[in-house]
Amino acid sequence: MGLEKTWRWFGDKDRVTLADLKQMGIEGVVTALHHIPNGEVWPVEEIRKVKGQIEHFDMRWSVVESLPVSEGIKTHNADYPRLIESYKQSIRNLGECGIDRVCYNFMPVLDWARTDLHYKLKSGGEVMFFDFPTFVAFDAFILNREGAEKDYPPEIVKKAAQKAQQMSDEEKEKLAYNIIVVTQGFINGAVDSSALDFKQAFLDLIDHYKEIDHTQLRKHLSLFLRDVIPVAEEAGVKLCIHPDDPPFSVLGLPRIVSTQDDLEWICNQVDSISNGLTFCTGSLSVNRRNDLSGIVKKLGSRIHFTHLRNNVFLPDGCFHESGHIEGDVDLFPIMKALLEEQQSRKERGREDIRIPVRPDHGIKMLADYEDDANPGYPLIGRLKGLAELTGLELGIERMLAEK
Repeated sequence: MGLEKTWRWFGDKDRVTLADLKQMGIEGVVTALHHIPNGEVWPVEEIRKVKGQIEHFDMRWSVVESLPVSEGIKTHNADYPRLIESYKQSIRNLGECGIDRVCYNFMPVLDWARTDLHYKLKSGGEVMFFDFPTFVAFDAFILNREGAEKDYPPEIVKKAAQKAQQMSDEEKEKLAYNIIVVTQGFINGAVDSSALDFKQAFLDLIDHYKEIDHTQLRKHLSLFLRDVIPVAEEAGVKLCIHPDDPPFSVLGLPRIVSTQDDLEWICNQVDSISNGLTFCTGSLSVNRRNDLSGIVKKLGSRIHFTHLRNNVFLPDGCFHESGHIEGDVDLFPIMKALLEEQQSRKERGREDIRIPVRPDHGIKMLADYEDDANPGYPLIGRLKGLAELTGLELGIERMLAEK
């Protein structure tokens, strides 16, 4: 039994249809109710509608990605009681409809960050790039966030200042819009294009975390888990937190899902199989101290969902995505550890032996240039990645079987 092949689908507006996914050999669809505002209950009838669309093509709604955690839950503000009850009811409704995996994240304000959405590879393909000095230029010299220069290494701030001086006003505005709006808009981001002053709205959200440090945000995550995991257990749902992307502090905000220690701490807050992890090689690998296959071996029983892709690492904390097999991340021991974990579940008699895996961000290539896909989600580039990952998986399965 191989890993469950899944694909992120953005609903009826997605140019890749469910019929396309069926032709591609996809077994499970990863999607969400993108039209439901953050903090509102996901109604049973809306869940069943999407589930029915997927099952019409003999696929399953494998994972919810994501059921957004509102900023009011992360900051534990006065609206927390209402927001947490809505979240718990959405979990109950998903369980009632037979949806048993929910991916979420606890990243403050900014879900994920890239500074260049169209970085050209030598092959001619395009990927996304994170240039640390450019991001600091955005934070300290475009947003002009108070105290930003103190939150980064001096040598990076110096390079950031030079980059900001070289940028035109138009380039600065485009960089800010891409980071705040474009990369977040299709994932229920905190600030959308309707904001009259999107930069000020973003700064206002960051300001909510002035008194929340690493320890306090951990406390808020622990409170969240203690509230929702019993509900998830009762509903037959497994929650799986997504790592921080990138896995280090930006914008002066705390990061608490970046290391193996963080992941172990999360699993220990509520000792339940419903309190699990989304294992993302693209995010976790950026922290070069993380031993990815070691994380699978140590915490594999709590991995309920997997994102696989690759990166190329550059000086100054910079990196760019590089598809799925090629890059600085060795996928072989990671895939091997995942398959061994799945086999171990089977031998131990666990009912939930399946591990959904999806090809994460892909290289924009060929006819992808004719399409207007969400950043990081080209059709052909991800399909290439799925084929590569499937080949790697089959080779390892054969090797393990012969042993």
